[in-house]
Amino acid sequence: MPRTITAPEVFSKSEQQTLIKYFGNIDSTVFVLINLPEVVKGALFARYSRSAKSVRRLFLDEFVKQVSDNGPPNQAVGTERAEKLYARVLSDYGDDSVAQLGGAHIACEGVSNVLTKILERGRLMAYLEQSTRYVPYTDRPQGRWKYIIPSELTEKRIRKDFTDRLNRAFDTYSNWISPIQQHYRNLYPKSANDTEAVYNAAIRAKALDALRGLLPAATQSNVGIYGSGQAYESLLLHLRAQPIAEARNIGALMLPELRKVIPAFLSRVDREDRGVRWTNYLAERRTETENLASELLDKTETTSSPEVVLTDFDPEGEVKVVAAALYSASQLPKNQLLSLARTMSVEERIRVLQAYVGKRDNRRHKPGRAFERATYCFDVLSDYGAFRDLQRHRMLSIDWQRLTASHGYTQPVVIEEVGALDDWQRVMDESAELHQLLCNEHSLELAQYAVSMAYRIRFYLQMNAREAMHVIELRTTPQGHPAYRRVCQSMHRLIANQAGHKAIAEMMVFADHSVVELERLEAERATEQRRKQTRSN
Repeated sequence: MPRTITAPEVFSKSEQQTLIKYFGNIDSTVFVLINLPEVVKGALFARYSRSAKSVRRLFLDEFVKQVSDNGPPNQAVGTERAEKLYARVLSDYGDDSVAQLGGAHIACEGVSNVLTKILERGRLMAYLEQSTRYVPYTDRPQGRWKYIIPSELTEKRIRKDFTDRLNRAFDTYSNWISPIQQHYRNLYPKSANDTEAVYNAAIRAKALDALRGLLPAATQSNVGIYGSGQAYESLLLHLRAQPIAEARNIGALMLPELRKVIPAFLSRVDREDRGVRWTNYLAERRTETENLASELLDKTETTSSPEVVLTDFDPEGEVKVVAAALYSASQLPKNQLLSLARTMSVEERIRVLQAYVGKRDNRRHKPGRAFERATYCFDVLSDYGAFRDLQRHRMLSIDWQRLTASHGYTQPVVIEEVGALDDWQRVMDESAELHQLLCNEHSLELAQYAVSMAYRIRFYLQMNAREAMHVIELRTTPQGHPAYRRVCQSMHRLIANQAGHKAIAEMMVFADHSVVELERLEAERATEQRRKQTRSN
């Protein structure tokens, strides 16, 4: 049995008796949720992302009474028969799609931000992750800051250097939270119409947004995952093939937990002729590609580039979208519609797309699949914090390079305004030095843990116009983080101006290019209003 990465939470005897009915274990940081209605699991994970508490503590504090009043449902009925059926279909017929019919919720607590990106890579899974915007990293459970020390760091000298530098980064982060909040209070006085709760939440989010760049990628997070058996099989195989021990260890902890809920779907993961062979293939493919890249590219110097570059698009994308929009409403063949669309003016294309899109009352009203006919690829060089948010969009193609200190770092304006510039630069310098030390003494993969989130990472996003509308409208909302708002505002402008798809860009009516000073204020006001309505009802 692999060791748990971090010490699990301690519960009283009575709490343990309650928890064991609803969780796969009470003594590990990886566990499945059992005997709970789907609505409770969903609500529990939703609360999880906005709380510093573990999911089991949240359950005890906020959910146990409503569940225990009705008693746990008997979810074992028919299980044996279903398991035999699934096992026969998977092993005898090889029909992988049947593994999409069963799923599980699992929590992975106290994992690094390096690992969260690996866990959240699957396209057909659902994730909720603890937020650096709503949860300040000021707690010190068992007397230490919340970051992972990779198990590969066995040398005392390097391990001490790692912990000393990360401790100083967390000290700096913690020390500046109050001064920066006070600075923002002076800059943005409270309106008489806002409650203290609304105002304080907006101020705190603004301060945490500014300071999250100090946190290293080793910072711990909690991740809630829901997925099908097929998705979990893929995730486990990729975790087993990862070069970092944390990923392999968490994968080893996940497998027995998931087998408590969906064992038949995971029967192939550790079979020599199936999962083991597949894992070896993934690891070998990765190694060979990296070796060849090193051979071919090591002497090539990196050229400077803007934060967002539109590297590829279909010049006829807008024509194809217009033709596709007219297709189901006509009896004409596709080629003829394409020819007609080519002769249209921008105004005529806008008219077609306005009719096709309809009146959108909010950004959740999405156009049809005609918008999938135009595609864009953006190469992005942003801070790691913004990448963490944008990486979670799964219905597009995304890939990223290792996190390093070689692309420089970002620095919010407020850092200099409050006199924190020396501290900020010291943390960045120490992060870069530690990253280089780990590169020299260990590996490029392991060195990622040392890098502060203010450092830039390069990644690409490839998407069709339908997904672009979703990403751009969601991530430019006024309450969004300034870093990813800036990236998505650039994407919107590039679609209109560089690609020349002005009609498509114009349909993204909820893309917001405004400059916002206190990002979370309107959102907190709306939340408070909903609470009042709920109480009055």
